[in-house]
Amino acid sequence: MKNPIVLFAIICSVFVNAQSQDSVPKNQLYIKGNALFLPLGMLNAGLEYQLKDKITLQADVFISPWKSLMGNHAQIYMGNLEGRYYFKEAFHHFYVGVNIGSAVFDMQKWNYINTNKFQRGFAILAGATVGYQFHLSDRWNIDVYLGGGTSQGFYHGYDESDPDHVFIYYNDDRKWNKSGEWIPYRGGVMIGYKL
Repeated sequence: MKNPIVLFAIICSVFVNAQSQDSVPKNQLYIKGNALFLPLGMLNAGLEYQLKDKITLQADVFISPWKSLMGNHAQIYMGNLEGRYYFKEAFHHFYVGVNIGSAVFDMQKWNYINTNKFQRGFAILAGATVGYQFHLSDRWNIDVYLGGGTSQGFYHGYDESDPDHVFIYYNDDRKWNKSGEWIPYRGGVMIGYKL
């Protein structure tokens, strides 16, 4: 009599356990594109993957292919990796994130716009993001966010008025000019689609 009861209890526990595992939501993956930059011919796209109930990981790229934008150098290629913590649940409402990234560029710093001077180089980025995701439907959401942090740039300076485009060294005998700023470098309105 005891053996059938034990066997019944084991079978019931297996079915209950299987049922509870089926009801656990699978990790979600969203593909995203920034609606603010696309009309300007700049691509900002990414993937956001759910790691836990309130934690996601987003990888994204930003590409500004413009060799000249209103007469100024504006070519930027940037990649970021960001961990996000949602206060309610993943992909819903307020979140904060920390990110790292890198960029290569051929651009004019803000204080050289509308001059003949421009910079080519690379940067290492580290910072934080705050944002809010609006849930539109089972598959669509809108992610409004702003982020920034430290940008450590290494570049060569050039002067287009010089026929040889000679390097301009701002920092004595060093091979690379160096620049560190606290700046906003992420932001926009991402439209997301769940895959």
